[in-house]
Amino acid sequence: MALDSKIPSGPIEKKWYNHKFNLKLVNPSNRRKYHIIVVGTGLAGGAAAATLGEMGYNVTAFCYQDSARRAHSIAAQGGINAAKNYRNDGDSVYRLFYDTVKGGDYRAREANVYRLAELSNNIIDQCVAQGVPFAREYGGYLDNRSFGGAQVSRTFYARGQTGQQLLLGAYSSLSRQVAEGTVTVHGRHEMLDVVIIDGKSRGVIVRDMVTGEIKSFAADAVVLATGGYGNVYYLSTNAKGCNTTAIWRAHKKGAFFGNPCFVQIHPTCIPVSGEHQSKLTLMSESLRNDGRVWVPVKKGDTRKPKDIPEAERDYYLERRYPSFGNLVPRDVASRAAKQVCDEGRGVGTSKMAVYLDFADAIKRQGKARIEEKYGNLFDMYQEITDENPYELPMRIYPAIHYTMGGLWVDYNLMTTIPGLFAGGEANFSDHGANRLGASALMQGLADGYFVLPSTVSGYLGSTELKKVTTDAPEFKVAEKEVKDRITKLLSVKGKYSVDHYHKKLGKIMWDYVGMSRNEAGLKSAITEIRALREDFWKNVRVLGEGEELNQSLEKAGRVADFLELGELLASDALNRRESCGGHFREESQTEDNEAKRDDENYSYVSAWEYKGDGVEPELHKEELTFEHCKPSQRSYK
Repeated sequence: MALDSKIPSGPIEKKWYNHKFNLKLVNPSNRRKYHIIVVGTGLAGGAAAATLGEMGYNVTAFCYQDSARRAHSIAAQGGINAAKNYRNDGDSVYRLFYDTVKGGDYRAREANVYRLAELSNNIIDQCVAQGVPFAREYGGYLDNRSFGGAQVSRTFYARGQTGQQLLLGAYSSLSRQVAEGTVTVHGRHEMLDVVIIDGKSRGVIVRDMVTGEIKSFAADAVVLATGGYGNVYYLSTNAKGCNTTAIWRAHKKGAFFGNPCFVQIHPTCIPVSGEHQSKLTLMSESLRNDGRVWVPVKKGDTRKPKDIPEAERDYYLERRYPSFGNLVPRDVASRAAKQVCDEGRGVGTSKMAVYLDFADAIKRQGKARIEEKYGNLFDMYQEITDENPYELPMRIYPAIHYTMGGLWVDYNLMTTIPGLFAGGEANFSDHGANRLGASALMQGLADGYFVLPSTVSGYLGSTELKKVTTDAPEFKVAEKEVKDRITKLLSVKGKYSVDHYHKKLGKIMWDYVGMSRNEAGLKSAITEIRALREDFWKNVRVLGEGEELNQSLEKAGRVADFLELGELLASDALNRRESCGGHFREESQTEDNEAKRDDENYSYVSAWEYKGDGVEPELHKEELTFEHCKPSQRSYK
């Protein structure tokens, strides 16, 4: 299959405008004849379902939480980018576009990124109209702060709970459509397969997580907005329920998987404290606005931070990157933290942490102002560590956070399966090899509120779709496959828990496919994952039955998918013999240990096609061209 990104022609400033005009429309009175399924009710899915419902389509939405309000979008803390230029510091749509392409290390499509920057301003207007309580300045104007990878203040925020407030805005819009009868939401339902009829996506198979019942739902188009796959590493900042099942099952039905090795490691997380942990906690990147990152100059310095004089502190980000200082992009800050810890200058009992110090900011602005901006984050840190960050520096270390990879989509956000769309973190679309801070919320809402409503309509208006019901044989086959898989998981009756395998997988991924990767390690990872997957299907023990509430079964299905995805992720990393963004190959670095790209050989999107169990996947390449942001060695110095 040849990849067609469907990027429209013409000036980049006019591409989306002209493309929308040329998309086929569906008459308002005809929209109620169409049925759209949206899987996932976070910012991308919730916004898409609400907007499509408002347009008059019949929408069925699914989430595995008990409420759409519990989507993982709620965990985003620091803010959302937009090119409003309220600070009059030189921002513009073009500058946001440029910063995002550069921040992604020139591994994203220019057309998609420009559209994202262009729509960013609409998002803020939409959310203010919904009543999202963005922080405001004394005069009443919306406040902004800075985030990594930018030299302007373009991040809108609501203290340290921006994701929660934006999700409540989307949820209120969704609830309104539920009340209007255009949207039906099924909570505690997990999608386990997508149904293909005549080459098109025509529905999904779901499991009622309370009763265990397997159900089929037919539709004219399906939107997957199910988030990322960071939990393949076991320890991550993601909620424990976050998984890859929806997009992975779509991949095995024919949807290409784009750039799986592009995984973001966030520099501002509370460090691992022991083997007992099941997840990690993110401290917002916004803290790097006022917190200064440092370690002792001397190796093995065990003194308390207050006992280390200024002259014996290394503010290494400020030293190495004077132009951006503590606000370098996440991949750069993460590697720098690893480097100083590897040198023996880490802090805390594990020595795998660095300090994030607010003493200077409190002295300059006063404790009340810092509390106003970050109070809930400081409270959260103290609850977890029993240390007061107003008096002691925070201890932070990088952790798996976001996945830039995902299902390959064209300009319309449609996968290689006609009628199957992917939005938000579930697709690979806008961030290249590294996502800039405060851009996840921007992409999720841009996709949900503005892109998918237009492109899904365009697909429905231009595609002949015969009437399909769940009585179709394709639904019966898909249902049987799902039930057989559940039976297989329950029948192994081995001696090891699902978490036993998930932890082992996570260690392989972190050790070999984490912040630093090399050829030997990646080959070892692939070999070890294959052996672990084989042992999983021989020795896993899934408790309970299928026809009931069974969290052990839920986890087993998800970990089985992670065991397959983990191998593809490592294979993609092995294939990409360059360093770019979050993908750092030790064989490809500059003299001062920065990522060294190979634009001549690797300026493409990796799009992997599933060819069958036990068969090597096929790599397709979408070549990237850059007319406006000419690739250059990234420098934040």
